[in-house]
Amino acid sequence: MADLSFRTSAFTHGESIPEKYTCEGEDVSPELTVGGAPDDAAALAVVVDDPDAPAGTFTHWLLWNLPPDTVEIEEGVEPREELPDLGGARQGENDFGDVGYRGPCPPEGDGPHEYRFTLYALDEELDAEGGALRPEVQDELDAKTIDSDQFTGTFSRE
Repeated sequence: MADLSFRTSAFTHGESIPEKYTCEGEDVSPELTVGGAPDDAAALAVVVDDPDAPAGTFTHWLLWNLPPDTVEIEEGVEPREELPDLGGARQGENDFGDVGYRGPCPPEGDGPHEYRFTLYALDEELDAEGGALRPEVQDELDAKTIDSDQFTGTFSRE
């Protein structure tokens, strides 16, 4: 069985996230590549968050119920609750109060923050409706995850 893998061509794991994918640029989601999803996976999910945020972990993106055979998520996923082009996947509300992806935007002068891009393989689809908040989605992720992989990137604003 291949190991679950998750990466982006936009930057190297642990390195700086290009401005294009942040609030200083176009604020679009980067292209993402998935490999080695388990045969028994029913769906995939993606969470992007910032554990270094001053008030605690800040959620930038919630994306779930991707088909298990997904191998690429193209750059610039639309900010919609449901995504027909991604097999009817759903997106939740991030901590900016918007549906979809919002890129890194740490407080100016707060130094570099580390952003986690986590892929989850799920044994069944999540029941959460599009627009759901992180606690509801996280509870289901905790119960239904059979594998996960993660990469990180950093960003700071001077």
